[in-house]
Amino acid sequence: MDVLINVFVALHIIGIASLLGGFLTQMKAMGAGTARFSPAMLHGALTMLITGIALVGLNEADDQTVNNLKVGIKLAILVVILGLVYVKRDEEKVDKGLFAAVGGLTMANIFVATLWV
Repeated sequence: MDVLINVFVALHIIGIASLLGGFLTQMKAMGAGTARFSPAMLHGALTMLITGIALVGLNEADDQTVNNLKVGIKLAILVVILGLVYVKRDEEKVDKGLFAAVGGLTMANIFVATLWV
């Protein structure tokens, strides 16, 4: 069971890397006002959602404790990110504030995951 959990953790990290990487590669474009949400950002967020749900289920099945408040906050942040990226995915340009909000929420999700014990 530990190997399976670790595989899903790795996939979860790949998802966050895709989301954050997509944001970071558009930083220069954001300054110019031409940033857009890349498909990698949407796919990364979806990967995080699917693997996160699987991780909660696997940890519960393995009789490990799951901090439901932490998971709920991470899920709420991710749902907002997914909603913004999904709705604006086809637009040629995304507002700077909206694009920055997705980056900030992504960073917040990372900090909740790593700093909340």
